[in-house]
Amino acid sequence: MSAISFQLLKVSRDSMARRGRLRLPHAVVETPIFMPVGTQATVKTLSPEELQDIGAQIVLSNTYHLHLRPGEDIVKEAGGLHHFMNWPRGILTDSGGFQVFSLSTLRKISEEGVEFRSHISGEKLFLGPEDSIRVQNALGADIIMAFDECPPYPADDDYVLNSLKRTTRWAKRSLAAHKRQDEQALFGIVQGGMNKEMRKLAAEELVELDFPGYAVGGLSVGEPKPLMYDILAYTTPLLPADKPRYLMGVGSPDDLFEGVLRGVDMFDCVLPTRIARNGTVFTKHGKLVVRNAKYARDFRPLDESCDCYVCKNYSRAYIRHLIKAEETFGIRLTSYHNVYFLVRLMQKIRVAIEEDTLLALRHTFYHDYGYQLNDQEV
Repeated sequence: MSAISFQLLKVSRDSMARRGRLRLPHAVVETPIFMPVGTQATVKTLSPEELQDIGAQIVLSNTYHLHLRPGEDIVKEAGGLHHFMNWPRGILTDSGGFQVFSLSTLRKISEEGVEFRSHISGEKLFLGPEDSIRVQNALGADIIMAFDECPPYPADDDYVLNSLKRTTRWAKRSLAAHKRQDEQALFGIVQGGMNKEMRKLAAEELVELDFPGYAVGGLSVGEPKPLMYDILAYTTPLLPADKPRYLMGVGSPDDLFEGVLRGVDMFDCVLPTRIARNGTVFTKHGKLVVRNAKYARDFRPLDESCDCYVCKNYSRAYIRHLIKAEETFGIRLTSYHNVYFLVRLMQKIRVAIEEDTLLALRHTFYHDYGYQLNDQEV
């Protein structure tokens, strides 16, 4: 029995946008959905209670980081990630592969897995498909990811082909190693770089393995956005219509719109909390850098159209003061607002899909935000 079920509620009349409902062991998730990133079992500066108030339905945690610190044995002893971090709703853990590739200055990729050095201690470590799944089984997230290799951009076709073939072999090993199939859903990850033929090959090989859900990996890794949208539009129709589709590591407002329009159900990104720590916030009229001097006497809310806790209670001037004074409360407020902004945007997108007004919503949002549509956007 699968740990999850996915119900497709509506398909847009004028795009590939989908409205769905994903049932997890710890949550019922309305899709399309944005998942805040809680790398080390916490969304930076925000409490689980605040995330519930914001309306987050599922968060993402990182296998690599939790394996290194505190260790999956401690999390398992605590009763799993949900108990450890006091989060009653959905959790997805990534495989740890991307961090091994991106964070390590010394690594060696082989058929067995990846040798790397800890970014914390410098200790030599190894992570392969079986290790990744063992760690994720111990962490206990609702959705876990197959171990994969994410090729860089740009990469030549020979490298991409060898990489995706290895990813398929690792996907088979991940499935074989998965011991909690009735409690955790294992998603496969479609790679293939920017080559459509290889994306098709990767999708065919993974669909044959019958995962309960599929991620599109290897996008938003430095390629131009029109290319990303083109590859995404080509890839999503290759995946089963009755299973959730997850675009990894993408979360700017325009990418959320364009991903939804191309049939994506799930997104995650560190962007809202990362830019919040630099004093930057999303608003209806685009990004606002509240730490700038011109807001020192601006007593308006961050976004006058926003009804979040921050905008109801605090001014730009006050938040700027906190950030300039290096008070943690300042970045707590900007982080809360940014996560709220994206969660509410996805809520509006879901309603628009139900009402067949998504393109009109995008037009209005882009106009107010200052985005310009280009030829690659549907």
